[in-house]
Amino acid sequence: MGRNAKGRSASSAAAKKRSSASVMSKASTNGKVAELQSFNPATGELIGAVETITPRKLQGVVDDVAEVQPFWAQLSLDDRARYIGRAADTLLDEIDDLAELLSREQGKPRVESYTMELVPTLDGLRWIAANGPDIIGDEKVPISQAIMMTKSGRFAFEPIGVVGVIAPWNYPWSIPFTEVAMALMAGNGVVLKPASLTPLIGDRIAALFERAGFPEGLVRSVHGGGKIGDALVKSSAGKIFFTGSVEVGRKVGVEAAKRMKGSVLELGGKDPQIVCADADLANAISGAVWGGFANAGQTCSGIERTYVLSQVADRFIEGVVRETERLTVGDPLDWSTEIGPMVSDDQAKLVTELVDDALANGAERLCGGPQKVKGMKGSFIAPTVLTGVTHEMRIMREEIFGPVLPIVTVESEEEAIKLANDSEFGLGASVWTRDREKGERMSRRIESGMVWINDHSFSHGACQCSWGGVKDSGLGRSHSKFGFYECVNVKLVTWEPGRTRDIWWQPYDQTLGQAIRSSAKLLYGRNGGRLQALREGIGPLIEVGRRTLRKGL
Repeated sequence: MGRNAKGRSASSAAAKKRSSASVMSKASTNGKVAELQSFNPATGELIGAVETITPRKLQGVVDDVAEVQPFWAQLSLDDRARYIGRAADTLLDEIDDLAELLSREQGKPRVESYTMELVPTLDGLRWIAANGPDIIGDEKVPISQAIMMTKSGRFAFEPIGVVGVIAPWNYPWSIPFTEVAMALMAGNGVVLKPASLTPLIGDRIAALFERAGFPEGLVRSVHGGGKIGDALVKSSAGKIFFTGSVEVGRKVGVEAAKRMKGSVLELGGKDPQIVCADADLANAISGAVWGGFANAGQTCSGIERTYVLSQVADRFIEGVVRETERLTVGDPLDWSTEIGPMVSDDQAKLVTELVDDALANGAERLCGGPQKVKGMKGSFIAPTVLTGVTHEMRIMREEIFGPVLPIVTVESEEEAIKLANDSEFGLGASVWTRDREKGERMSRRIESGMVWINDHSFSHGACQCSWGGVKDSGLGRSHSKFGFYECVNVKLVTWEPGRTRDIWWQPYDQTLGQAIRSSAKLLYGRNGGRLQALREGIGPLIEVGRRTLRKGL
């Protein structure tokens, strides 16, 4: 299926060469199962390997999960919730080990491994367990129409069967883990395809659910690059959750649609930040620095464009540069590191290419750029602030996916909104103002799936909040009740005691037609016409009423 991770580097030549070389080496030297090796992006050291499969074997994995899933689906929602709670307990027991693995394999600073990956997942599991039974439990459907008064109904939320999750490398734990957990809560089995740059983390997700007591084989992880993701999409899995590039996301959606199954696509982002003249500048500056540079800028909902009103632009830019230059670039395992390495050399090259293009076309770099870190072999980029950028530049139209914050000075909030919407993407956006009513009003005009007022991106860590975008940022929603609805088939079930036959059943004749006509005027007409409708239709109504009691034709 091509790239299955955030940014162009997901299918980088270097990553492909590195993976294929390791596979060829293992296969040719000892004849054992091929392996995908994982390297520390900061140091370049080999930290582990996972077994890969071939595309033709993928359907067999889906079939194996499908054999286990019916047993799991028979459990009550409360029982499933208890298992989800056990997963939270298991995660808490392993949290320090997992935090170190995240920092070693993905390059995320150790503090962010907790704040952006593990703690939100813990909270998400608790929310899923506490709220899942109510959200996807049977829901009564009131049937209040007078001619249907004997009937009752309910929505039943039934498992899809096997759900496929194709994960990204930028948040290799929290993004797939909550999707897997919600699918499990809904009674499904899951086949997880982790990103090829972070396979060890993906394996730990499946292993954690088994250690928490879930049925063996209910969650399976598979590896082997984009061809395995493609095979998963084309398999009998009933739904696909994909997080990655727009290009691959389109292919996933097309292939899923060909097979009459759904897909949830969380694709690229180009999130704008609008800083109004009445904003709390200290807060907006801190928010810009965190939103632009957390996870080394490798965040789909990170701030990639800032539009600041001219009245406060100088002070805002000065503050952003000051706070940016204070950030520590270094070893992600060091507790004081705030900016770790880029996930790969190719990702660093892409970011540098976009910055160089902007500089060549008139932008100014106020701070930041490629940086060497003592004792580290990886590619590091110090957080970079740009001014003098325009929407004609690539950096304002393409997803940067690195620690770069372009800032544009605008003359009005109207101009800011217009520029914010001038993008093919529409994942998130933020408005910074002390005036809540104005912030709400502006949020309604911004084309995005989420708008945060005086904050940015935090809601991915609050599982009760929906997550997803519009335009090229994707389709569907994860998290929240809407994420649960993506994991189920909605079935309407009704009950009719059968004491009478329906009024609209045969035989058709003038009497039935007049009765139905009079019923429409009685039920939905204006007050003045109802009495007239009753006078004209009393006879046919009585006759049809007798027929319903007789039941027969």
